Amino acid sequence: MPKQKVNHKVFSIPKSILFTGKLLELISPNLAAKFAFKLFMTPFRFKRPNREDLMYEKSTKKMILIPELNKKIQAYQYGKSNKRVLLVHGWAGRGTQLFRIAEVLLQKGYETISFDATGHGESEGKTSAMPEFVTTMFELEKEYGSFDFAIGHSLGGMALLNAVKQGLNIKKIAIVASGNSITAICKQFISRLGLKPKVAIQLKKKMDTVLGYDSEVLSAYVAAKSISIPTLVLHDKQDDDVPVSCAYDIRQNLVNSEIKITDGLGHRRILTNPEVIADIISFFK
Repeated sequence: MPKQKVNHKVFSIPKSILFTGKLLELISPNLAAKFAFKLFMTPFRFKRPNREDLMYEKSTKKMILIPELNKKIQAYQYGKSNKRVLLVHGWAGRGTQLFRIAEVLLQKGYETISFDATGHGESEGKTSAMPEFVTTMFELEKEYGSFDFAIGHSLGGMALLNAVKQGLNIKKIAIVASGNSITAICKQFISRLGLKPKVAIQLKKKMDTVLGYDSEVLSAYVAAKSISIPTLVLHDKQDDDVPVSCAYDIRQNLVNSEIKITDGLGHRRILTNPEVIADIISFFK
């Protein structure tokens, strides 16, 4: 695909948060790690942009209780068909974030099911984590029936791989701008906070303690080793949120996959690019 000019919109961390992190690090790396962990588990709820209004207004919305989490999530059923596609947004995203893909799928005769993950959009909770994304997908399968295909963006891509590994019944999946290693994500997050690498180690340990197991097993490359269904990996060279190397690392652990690398779309514009959407539709066919 031709290179395009990309407007890099990496979310900037408020100076007050950076200052607090630095101050706590001076007192104790463990305190800084506790502070970072709270931030790490708390998604920002961004206002839904106008471009997503059509999908939001025309979707059949339903609040669904996820018993295992004891929280209700907002689900969106867009269209009505016996061909069903699951859409999974990323961190700080919404169920309508993949609206352009959903619109094209609707035109092609597909129904899409998407959701606001816990702590996101109109769903309950203040915090969230990838295992909660996975649990929600299984509950949606019970609610709406099995899915033919699924698309996951960023953290949603990682969650989708883990869901398939755990037995979610899907024929093909596409992951867009997916992260890879949990350990690497912790290091990147701490680096963006301007803190020292040893704080990232503490952050990872806190996550392991909360989960009760080594969180690295949730990494995309680990899940990929257990997946045999056809998988399309899409990523952009100029993704400033998730490095393109993640796509190659995931792909090399998949036994049945294709990879498409774009240049100039960044982390989010890739979701609305006509050529990318056409590639996904073609792959599903």
